[in-house]
Amino acid sequence: MEVKEIGNKEEWENFLFLCQEKTFCHSWSWGEFNLLLGNKVWRFGVFNSGLLAVFQVIGTKARRGSFLFVPHGPVFLKEEKKKDVLEKIVFHLKQLGKKEGVWFLRIAPLLLRTEENNQLFEYFRFVNAPMHMHPETTWELDLTLSEEELLKNMRKTTRYLIRQAEKEGGVHVVKSTRKEDLESFEEIYWETAKRHSFVPFSKEYLEREFEVFSKDNQALIFCGKHNEDVLSSAMIIFHSQRAFYHQGASLPSKAPVSYLVQWEAIKEAKRRGCQRYNFWGIIPRSEENGNHPWKGLTLFKKGFGGTEKDYVKTKDYPLSWKYWLVFVFEQLRKKKRNL
Repeated sequence: MEVKEIGNKEEWENFLFLCQEKTFCHSWSWGEFNLLLGNKVWRFGVFNSGLLAVFQVIGTKARRGSFLFVPHGPVFLKEEKKKDVLEKIVFHLKQLGKKEGVWFLRIAPLLLRTEENNQLFEYFRFVNAPMHMHPETTWELDLTLSEEELLKNMRKTTRYLIRQAEKEGGVHVVKSTRKEDLESFEEIYWETAKRHSFVPFSKEYLEREFEVFSKDNQALIFCGKHNEDVLSSAMIIFHSQRAFYHQGASLPSKAPVSYLVQWEAIKEAKRRGCQRYNFWGIIPRSEENGNHPWKGLTLFKKGFGGTEKDYVKTKDYPLSWKYWLVFVFEQLRKKKRNL
């Protein structure tokens, strides 16, 4: 069993297509996007008479410290040999981390949150990260069902509001790859961030992400309009038979535009042959009765039907004593944001 760098996009994407658990954060395009942001990117595979797993590494230099990050990975073809494969990956990451002079390693595993998988990272002496970079709990919809079945499985209120939006005069959804519609999305995105008190991604981040994924026809902006006013918008990423509701924004309105935006995105995903629609992050069931800032958003997403998926919590491996400064800083920031 050995680790080798992969430089061929087709080899990388073909492997991901065969894997069951995956997100666009391990796509070739996500690596290209990070390169545009000025980050270092490495793509590795674990081989043993064939490719067993891949892991994309993002070299991140932030004000809070430098680290190597594996976003929603490693991605395994099969999990039978995951302990042996992970051992190779961890050893390789340690060597790369020391060479790059980073303070720590961070992995956002795409393994279901079972006792076995939790113990796997304990065995390699990882600690729970004080914050997560990508969702650890997601909401996923099975798109192999018919449109009639999907509607039937929705919350009654959600189904009613979709029908109301379809019948209401002046309400419609536009699918677009135009820069002008991305700018419309950005405008209401900033308003949404202010209203819900979250830290938004930068203009450069959003534009680079859309630019890279659009090149391979993997991104669409869905603009929900009432007459000519954009009231709701979403950036949907399509990758490897999956669709992801990655970015969303809306303005207060009596018209249920946001519900129609999601329904149109779901139908587009079905037309593209996607098998799953991933609503991205939600709060865990254990926090639904609290004051978490994502409470309303979680209720909205769950209304479309689907199932909850819990992945192993984000893990860190310290390579320097400086890591613990980062640990304290991130814990304080998480508490301040009520997350």
